[in-house]
Amino acid sequence: MKLVSVNPDLIPLNLPLPFALRSADGALLAQKGYVISSAAELEHLLGLGVSLNIDESDHQREYVGKLHALLRKELSLGEIANTRITAGDLTKKVVTENAAPDWLDLLERANSLLRDPQKASFLKLLDALQRDVSRQAQRNPDATLFALMYLSATELRSYSAMHALLVCVAAELAARQVLNWPPEMVDTLGKVALTMNISMTAMQDDLALQTTPLTATQRHLIEVHAAFSAESLKDLGVTDTVWLESVFHHLDKSPGPLAPRTPTSRIARLIQRANVFAAMLAPRASREPLQPGVAMQACYFDENREVDEAGASLIKVLGIYAPGSYVRLATQEVAVVVRRGPNTTTPRVAVLVNRHGMATAEPMFRDTSQKEFRIVATVPHRDVKVNLSLERMLSMV
Repeated sequence: MKLVSVNPDLIPLNLPLPFALRSADGALLAQKGYVISSAAELEHLLGLGVSLNIDESDHQREYVGKLHALLRKELSLGEIANTRITAGDLTKKVVTENAAPDWLDLLERANSLLRDPQKASFLKLLDALQRDVSRQAQRNPDATLFALMYLSATELRSYSAMHALLVCVAAELAARQVLNWPPEMVDTLGKVALTMNISMTAMQDDLALQTTPLTATQRHLIEVHAAFSAESLKDLGVTDTVWLESVFHHLDKSPGPLAPRTPTSRIARLIQRANVFAAMLAPRASREPLQPGVAMQACYFDENREVDEAGASLIKVLGIYAPGSYVRLATQEVAVVVRRGPNTTTPRVAVLVNRHGMATAEPMFRDTSQKEFRIVATVPHRDVKVNLSLERMLSMV
């Protein structure tokens, strides 16, 4: 890692940091997305006797991006040669550009926060993470679902954080768009989703790579992790009783309608249903992820094999074929779902494999509400031998 010194006067206040701040020896001082809320907080950091630096690779990526932008503006070579990039430039970019998010970066932020939470910064970092994820989900829900569904089926790294992000987005979309919960309740729901497994984040990541059966100790820790997570959150400064109690009860199996329940019970039930769905989609070293249709069916029916209100709200908002899942069309083409459709069974898809089994040079869009392009089956991720560029696909959503 090669470090570049940053002038403290250019560090933005009350805005997410555009890149991680490090000391001269590379120690992490503040991760990307952290919000320095006051000059006093920055002065305290400087008072520790450290210089502020960033990784040169972060700096270089932003510098190249700015040069490309200048070229598009057709400036003279002399003007471009004199270009400098500052933390202020990057902050402006982060705040004003309506660009697609870096989902691997968001995953890294979630993983760092959940694996190594620090009481002094936990609530602030969690608020910033949830705000960024929720903003993207509201701005472009299809692209957000595509990214998280795709990564859930392909990523073994950071399993626990990936699971938390998918549950958070799916549950928040259902609460907003179907159940019409008030904003403050949706906010608490998102925090519960992100933190429900905080006491076993490291163990969940290990289990995703484990090929042997669970040990007795592991089974016990899984059984009691909800209570341990609630206690961990108390220690980290959480005082919201609905948040804490919802985490404590997020594993409860309690079928029945949502309306008669307390806010805590409603949140816990929706999280439990979203948990079932997301867990089935994620890969493990010991098994392949299940097809989205199978996961959908599991959360749609309750413990009594009746339609579950919370589960049904997830199906309604995600669709039977959620963005990021693979399907076979009546034409025998294999496609990836890129957008939800007018109803749960007719999404918009992009063909990746033609009827002869050959990868297409460019994805071809199909409207599955048309009879000739109707979906006839889901296709397991492992059976699609096409390497997708997530960034490229998201630009088409």
